[in-house]
Amino acid sequence: MIDTHTHLNDPKFANDLDDVIKRANSAGVTKMIVCGYDLKSSYTAVDIAERYDCAFAAVGIHPHEAQSVNAQTIKELSALARMEKVVAIGETGLDFYYNLSPWPQQTKAFEQHIELAIELGMPLIVHTRQSGQAALEILKQYAHPISGVFHCFSSNEELAQEVIDRGFYIGIAGTITFPTKATAPVNVLREPELRQVVSAIPADRILIETDCPYLAPVPHRGKRNEPAYLPYVADAVAQALHTTAEDIDIITSQNAERLFGKIDAAARHRNPF
Repeated sequence: MIDTHTHLNDPKFANDLDDVIKRANSAGVTKMIVCGYDLKSSYTAVDIAERYDCAFAAVGIHPHEAQSVNAQTIKELSALARMEKVVAIGETGLDFYYNLSPWPQQTKAFEQHIELAIELGMPLIVHTRQSGQAALEILKQYAHPISGVFHCFSSNEELAQEVIDRGFYIGIAGTITFPTKATAPVNVLREPELRQVVSAIPADRILIETDCPYLAPVPHRGKRNEPAYLPYVADAVAQALHTTAEDIDIITSQNAERLFGKIDAAARHRNPF
């Protein structure tokens, strides 16, 4: 299995990262992408990727931090992105739920990330909380082909199809295991609804992720999430598509290797740990 979205660069993992990665490998997670969310964490993501054979990095600035993006930021991201084990630009995108950065600044930063991805020929990892359609409309403004993933997808079937038609993948996280109770996170599709959306998505356009340390799947809700919990996501996706978790492991791993080409190339030369 490939965990296509982790934040192992989060301070919550600072004291036991070796153990976290060993547990992931024991659970069948052989590769994981560590996503930057600001400049410092992007450097840390690259450092982790260099330390662990099974880890790869994505570099970018989360929309919450869009106000920090300037020409120097993009220059540093560009240099980082050229390193051997960096496989994507991100986490970038839009967040209209928390609005921690003004919309115009989020839009500008997202566009700068898109342009960097085009320049380097790399995929994008896109955050779209309450902003999926807006993010898609921005992407449509670019004639140049762009690939990537709408990570932690929580919208409807119609948007999912538009995203796929644009050449992007759909990232499914632990939210697919969430209950229908009112206690489930606000503005996140509840389990039956998200499973219904997933059931309409072609398997060859799905990626699976934990988004750890956030969004721990049932039965680990309320705990720190980690890549070892990815099988719970795979199981839920398998149920939605009426197939087996083993099939989802194979298909989504192939999808990840297709999108993040460096992962597949590196696998031919490295051991998992």
